Amino acid sequence: MSQRLAQKLADRAAQGNLRQLKTTVGLVDFCSNDYLGLARSERLRVRIRQEEGKYKQLPLGATGSRLLSGNNPLFEELESMIAAYHKSEAALLFNSGYAANVGLLSALPQRGDTVFYDEASHASMKDGLRLSFAKCYSFRHNDVADLKQKLKLATGQVYVVVESVYSMDGDRAPLAELAILCENKNAALIVDEAHAVGLYGEKGEGLTAALGLENKVFAQVITYGKAMGCHGAAVVGPAVLRDFLINYSRAFIYTTGLPTHALVSLKCAYQLLPDFSAERKKTKALAYKLYQKLNNLSNVTCSPENSVILSVFPKEQQQLTSLAADLQKEGFDARPVLPPTVPTGTGRLRIIVHAYNTEEEIDGLVQAIARST
Repeated sequence: MSQRLAQKLADRAAQGNLRQLKTTVGLVDFCSNDYLGLARSERLRVRIRQEEGKYKQLPLGATGSRLLSGNNPLFEELESMIAAYHKSEAALLFNSGYAANVGLLSALPQRGDTVFYDEASHASMKDGLRLSFAKCYSFRHNDVADLKQKLKLATGQVYVVVESVYSMDGDRAPLAELAILCENKNAALIVDEAHAVGLYGEKGEGLTAALGLENKVFAQVITYGKAMGCHGAAVVGPAVLRDFLINYSRAFIYTTGLPTHALVSLKCAYQLLPDFSAERKKTKALAYKLYQKLNNLSNVTCSPENSVILSVFPKEQQQLTSLAADLQKEGFDARPVLPPTVPTGTGRLRIIVHAYNTEEEIDGLVQAIARST
């Protein structure tokens, strides 16, 4: 058995796609999802310490499934806060964005229903759909016309599943068009807001809120391991959806509840998020500056400027690993994204801009890329 596994790893290494865990210290961060700097924020750290004192009566760690011993008043308080923040009836916390997508999409669509999902949807969404009994069809990325054609295959309750901001190129879904189409076809629209929360909306509520579509979207998945600088996720939607998931979502039922510290951290991050409007503005301005500079380089192609995520494509795919290594030697932490995370032939250097990056760091990164390609 070990030889079989070793051969699989050798095959991947021969393709140049072998993944390995790495630690980096002291490099300029152009790869993490800490868009606003909350994960390293002293303001958040201090607030958490202060807030934890209010919950000394609660267990420090997790004690069991929420349906058994794991529930407590802080869960209920936080979920009410989350629902109000995102202008919805209810919210249910999960232990990660992956768990939330799997828990929602494996439970909600029933046998005889039909789900249409964007082909660029996150792996967690596709994994959840694989566990459902519904018929599932992909449609071309951000192509509403293709979705309209695919909808002819629909039976039963229809669901349309998308991300609001896609993690690889940072491009945004045409949510307004999708909402109109879903309303006309009596389809339930489900939006993963993982890479939009914190960055869009007056208070960082996400792209759905920024476009005023809260009443047009059946469910949102709000992920906290990115701009919120914390851990976990919530499914936000009607109260009946929350009750349904509590009863039918295996990813919720059979999982130990989040520990108190994680809940307190989330509460504090939500309290701080409205005050980060300057960071939201700065991050987007830096991303646009980076896009303009990358677009002037002759040896690489840059994805269109859409958000704070940019993809850089060298002329030759085999350059990716060496390009990332060269950048790290020069002090910049940007990582290659390789198949099977992305389709074969579409590997890229994924660059993420943060509120704590500087214009000088942007200039230095571009110069380093130019030297290495």
